[in-house]
Amino acid sequence: MKAGEESARLVLRSVFGFHEFRGLQAEIIPHVIAGHDALVLMPTGGGKSLCYQIPALVRSGVAVVVSPLIALMRDQVEALRQLGVRAAYLNSTVDYREAEEIERAVGAGMIDLLYVAPERLVTPRCLDLFDRSTLALFALDEAHCVSQWGHDFRPEYLQLSLLRERYPQVPRLALTATADQRTRTDIARQLGLEDARVFITSFDRPNITYRVTVKDDPRKQLLSFLNQQHPRDAGIVYCMSRKKVDETAAWLAEQGRDALPYHAGLLAATRDAHQDRFIRSERMVMVATIAFGMGIDKPDVRFVAHLDLPKSLEAYYQETGRAGRDGLPADAWMAYGMSDVVRVSQMLDISTAPEEHKHAERVKLSALLGYCETPGCRRQALLGYFGETLATPCGNCDTCIDEVAMWDASVAAQMALAAIYRTGERFGAGHLIDVLRGQATERAVRLGHNNIKTFGVGAERSAREWQGIYRQLIALGLIGVDSETHGFHLTDAAMPILKGRERLHLRQDPRAETTRALKRAVTPRERKTIASTVSNLPVGDGELSLFEILRRTRNDLAKEQGVPAYIIFHDITLEEMARERPHDLDSFAGLTGVGARKLERYADVFIEAILAFRG
Repeated sequence: MKAGEESARLVLRSVFGFHEFRGLQAEIIPHVIAGHDALVLMPTGGGKSLCYQIPALVRSGVAVVVSPLIALMRDQVEALRQLGVRAAYLNSTVDYREAEEIERAVGAGMIDLLYVAPERLVTPRCLDLFDRSTLALFALDEAHCVSQWGHDFRPEYLQLSLLRERYPQVPRLALTATADQRTRTDIARQLGLEDARVFITSFDRPNITYRVTVKDDPRKQLLSFLNQQHPRDAGIVYCMSRKKVDETAAWLAEQGRDALPYHAGLLAATRDAHQDRFIRSERMVMVATIAFGMGIDKPDVRFVAHLDLPKSLEAYYQETGRAGRDGLPADAWMAYGMSDVVRVSQMLDISTAPEEHKHAERVKLSALLGYCETPGCRRQALLGYFGETLATPCGNCDTCIDEVAMWDASVAAQMALAAIYRTGERFGAGHLIDVLRGQATERAVRLGHNNIKTFGVGAERSAREWQGIYRQLIALGLIGVDSETHGFHLTDAAMPILKGRERLHLRQDPRAETTRALKRAVTPRERKTIASTVSNLPVGDGELSLFEILRRTRNDLAKEQGVPAYIIFHDITLEEMARERPHDLDSFAGLTGVGARKLERYADVFIEAILAFRG
């Protein structure tokens, strides 16, 4: 074992309380300790932070972590201090006097990790501080923010290229959870990391169950999902608009759920208060726009739900990845319908972005719609987008749990396309479906559409069935949507279907989830990769009660210190504690997540709770 790896393993065990590295950590960490640059792609919850935190404690000097996320800085610094690590942050929440004290500590070599916002880092004052300090490394977190092709481009990140020029001997580590090949290339170019070694771990999150359901009263579908799957769990519900966030949060509260809104239209103090309540709660539902979530280092989020279509598969992956960071089972649930398809198509059409960028966004939209409509394994589709192959279906997504039926929709598609053509390619789904079903509405009669050949040819199908057909035809690129009139028009790809030269198979829309119980299958593959949920612990009622006692003990400690409960110990540590029942310091030290500092601070309290329960 090389010296760097040996030192890293010592820190891993003594400080962080882990026995083994996860995945590529065993390669990345010694590589950075040796002073080399790296670009790391690792899923949310995959252990990115250790890739720079351990080298920071092994190498001489202060490690500078660049992050755009104030909440993440605060939580990570508090978590590191719990471990006995000398950590601090500099951002807009730090006043002048406190900043001076932190800067003096950095200059004196008394800080191991310093978290800095990108706009702060490039100021003369901050750069002068670094010039006078011994630097261990630069960690550039959320590195996709530097790329114009990334899903969260931030112009201030472009200035980080100065680090290579100003500090050429200091290793730089860029990290992100999601980036396709184009984005990875752009990150390397913008940050001057063309020669850096690239580490790409599996994008698979086997503990997450992916579900996409066709919209049919989505609020009730959401409530059904929450009540059946997560009656007492914390999670996030994403909505596209601020108005919908407010209305959904209020409605959930009326249904008895502890729910709060979060969006940019709220006062900053209100947003901060809501975020703090969510971080400290084990049951709260945060209803939010995509302004919420990045950098929320909360491991026990048990579900992420989307009531609107996300911007892209990258965004979807990033957002759903906020669930189950502790490795325990979690759900990614999305309600999706015709209105979503029409809306995102229109947003692309009216965009003023350069044509090259619009083309890239259309490709991403097609991939997202393809994921929603796939009859195959969702995990295979999602991983395939990121260039990763999953050999067999996962058994842990809705299309695996409930096999999707396909049907020959060639004739129905011809009818749907013909209705568009014969009505002049300027009407949306509502009117077209009325024509197909032979509904002699005032509009149809006034326009003479009750006399065209397609009037009434689809009367045997329900309006909902035709909605599903049109939705899938748009997703397949056979129909376009006018950005102003919302009317449908045929694309060139539709002609072979319309003229009967090609056959078309579509997925049969399942019944609404409100009419049946959600099923949960735990596959052999899942059992090998994740721990059991606490609610399903195969250890009997006694241990489950002990888990609750341990959780109350943890919550009491967290309240005393004013920190989130998970900073004391993660659920997975409490689960192991309930199962193993350590009775002395040696056995307590063997638990996952118990390093030297936490052993010293908390072992006696938790052992006392365990022994009292035994008695």
